[in-house]
Amino acid sequence: MKNESPFVYGIGNPLIDVIVSVSDQELKDLGLHKGTMNLVNVEKRLELSAYIKENKKPSYSCGGSCPNTIITLSAMGVKTALGGKVGNDEYGDIYRKNLQALNVLDNLGKSENPTGSSIILITPDSDRTMNTFLGANRDFCISDIDEETLKKADFFHFTGYMLDTKNQTEAIYRAIEIAKSAGAKISFDIADQFAAGRNRDAFLEIIKSSCDIVFANKEEARIMFDNYEPELCCKSMGKLCETAIVKNGKKGSFISYRGEIYNIPVKGPSVPIDTTGAGDTYAAGFLYGLCNSLDVVDSGTIASILAGQIIKQVGAQFSKEKAQELKELLVSGKWEKE
Repeated sequence: MKNESPFVYGIGNPLIDVIVSVSDQELKDLGLHKGTMNLVNVEKRLELSAYIKENKKPSYSCGGSCPNTIITLSAMGVKTALGGKVGNDEYGDIYRKNLQALNVLDNLGKSENPTGSSIILITPDSDRTMNTFLGANRDFCISDIDEETLKKADFFHFTGYMLDTKNQTEAIYRAIEIAKSAGAKISFDIADQFAAGRNRDAFLEIIKSSCDIVFANKEEARIMFDNYEPELCCKSMGKLCETAIVKNGKKGSFISYRGEIYNIPVKGPSVPIDTTGAGDTYAAGFLYGLCNSLDVVDSGTIASILAGQIIKQVGAQFSKEKAQELKELLVSGKWEKE
């Protein structure tokens, strides 16, 4: 490590999670189908935001795949920064304020377009209808990179969502160049099977040319390597990068490190309450281990423990109380007995 206190810099899509309780009838009135995940345009986002502002008292949290990983690392005591882009609007201000409260260094740029959001409508039966608007995220470009801060990082982490537009892709390649030249390890989470389908060739190229650590779940790995066997996918990915991780759901995960395969057992309940953010949390746990100079097996075990804890609750981030409990567990070394 080049820093006495290891530093992880992430670039991702910051999405403000706007969480609201609604009735089934309200969902119908808003023209939404219960339990769906929708990618909405700016008009629908403005309609939903106006309805909420007039009729509801929402709660807000910082969301997005890479942000979830960075926020969890920060909660575990690792120094972190987050790059991305938000709008010059109320949601952007809320995101920045919450990020600061979570002790994550704000490296977010500003866009003239609205802040990306995920409006989550929860009915009395706890079913969630999600409405995601990417907004300012898609404007991220090379000029938004804080080069001096990035040069200080021990790890640079990004996700597959960042290769969906030309300007975002160019920015990620520039960030990798900066981070590598400064001696950082490059960590890539494929993060989404549909992103893997859209960008398979680009993902394979960036893994081979640029990445030290790559995370995939079994579905993402299947798409990338055209194989239904997660272990074989892990072996294939391990030929392209130093450390390859394939998460295999209830069966744990496989890690390929310099050609050797390790099987990490699951450390959570067999029936999850909510799997949202489990992969992001796994990545945080693994990077936490590396930041503390642990080997890949111990890092994978910590990743499995944290992922096993996040699926016991609703939501992709730990409460302050739970984060403190887990931080104390990791510092104590008692996690080895978990």
